[in-house]
Amino acid sequence: MPSSIVAQMLRTGLYTAIIGRSIRYYQSTGSTMDDVAQWARAGAEEGVVVVAETQTSSRGRLGRRWISDSGNLYFSALFCPDAAALPLLSPLAGVAVARSIRQVAGLYPAIKWPNDITIDGRKVAGILAESAMSGSRVVHAVVGIGVNVALDVSADAEIASTATNLNDLADTEVDRSELLRRILQHMDALYLDLMRGRSPIPEWRRWLETLGQRVVVTHHGSRNCGVAEDIDELGNLLLRQDDGELLTLTAGDITLRTAEGEPLAHA
Repeated sequence: MPSSIVAQMLRTGLYTAIIGRSIRYYQSTGSTMDDVAQWARAGAEEGVVVVAETQTSSRGRLGRRWISDSGNLYFSALFCPDAAALPLLSPLAGVAVARSIRQVAGLYPAIKWPNDITIDGRKVAGILAESAMSGSRVVHAVVGIGVNVALDVSADAEIASTATNLNDLADTEVDRSELLRRILQHMDALYLDLMRGRSPIPEWRRWLETLGQRVVVTHHGSRNCGVAEDIDELGNLLLRQDDGELLTLTAGDITLRTAEGEPLAHA
């Protein structure tokens, strides 16, 4: 049996203080998100990670289906932040993934608000954050990341025109173990910075491709159209509507798409 991507990564060395202090690898599992949450309920310490070669019940934001075929990268990590830091975990992970793709694959990713990593407008990775609360206290949070390293997007009509993979874009086989190592190390460094009061939002803003675009936002059946003007200190999107009103949008159950063919902005 070939060595797992975790074993290959550990041979290179993982230098982190929190994230990755314990790692479990599964050839196949239902969902690494569920595995980490279960591990947390059993008393796991912050920073544990579950990596899987394939998932049978994986999911994306809003419960959307996430294809989890072999040859890609799927993992989740456990965080125990305070309530103020909780909304910054997804931006933190986005920065870590974007940095790592740039370093390992030599590509130029961007982030589509709130949690998709894209290259040339096509999705190459996604981030999902879920939390367990007790009143206003965060019991734990799980951040899951899926990266299309070798996914054959042409095999699924649903994503054929909207997704891509790193190997095709880089025209070489991207080292998954090195990609995993870099992401964990960047997540760890960014999380340590966050606990010291340094937000990932300024860098996250620089990676965002959404800002300045005319977008359509759907939320609970309502539809808002305008220009994605900026983000606030929590990563909420500031939408300048056509009537001039500034609307603050949290990721939640919002669906966002580019308003193609419409004018970019109003004066």
